[in-house]
Amino acid sequence: MKSAAKNQDFIQNISYDSVIFGFNGSQLKILILEYHNTEYFALPGGFVKMDESLDDAVKKGVSQRTGLEDIYLEQFYTFGSLERSDPGVMDKILTENNLDMEKYGWMLGRFLSIGYYALINYEEVSLKPDELSDSINWYSIDELPPLMMNHKEMVKKALEVLRNNLDRKIVGMNLLPHKFTMKQLQQVYEAILGEKLRRTTFQRKMLSMEILVRHEKLFQGKAHKAPYLYSFK
Repeated sequence: MKSAAKNQDFIQNISYDSVIFGFNGSQLKILILEYHNTEYFALPGGFVKMDESLDDAVKKGVSQRTGLEDIYLEQFYTFGSLERSDPGVMDKILTENNLDMEKYGWMLGRFLSIGYYALINYEEVSLKPDELSDSINWYSIDELPPLMMNHKEMVKKALEVLRNNLDRKIVGMNLLPHKFTMKQLQQVYEAILGEKLRRTTFQRKMLSMEILVRHEKLFQGKAHKAPYLYSFK
């Protein structure tokens, strides 16, 4: 969402919100922004211009906030309940940013929000809040601040969809470096699923899926214990 947004520039009553997942080596985290002078925490989101596709709008929004161009994005749900719109929340956000209600009052209306999740490399991100926000930071999915409107529901739904499709989606993920160890891959699975997995069973499953290419060993300690590096086909 940007302070330059004008009513006639955007598709009316349609917005998007993005659940941006990152993995720091042990925890699954998501990006949350805080709106200026409101103590409102929210998922990064925005509107769709008349002359751009929905996918392009989301990609641009996520790229602007993370500094990344190569981003795995997937649309996961459309949120349209009557309860999700709260004019009071938007009124406070606009007021605290000194925006003209006559020009930007359209943002107080009811919006259908299309949810996307993104999977990005935690180490490569350069975070930047939007023009209405003071900050954007990583939060563990187990330690989220209170989120405005129905954004907590959005996070829950995105995680549910990701878990249900994990085996099919793992190849396209950007959560790991290009080459990774089997242990790192297992840690990603465990962080997303929220449970511990048996090492031998997990390794057997991954190799049987025929989605990995094995490379050289990663020598960091004793040579006989050096793990192989893998990448996705």
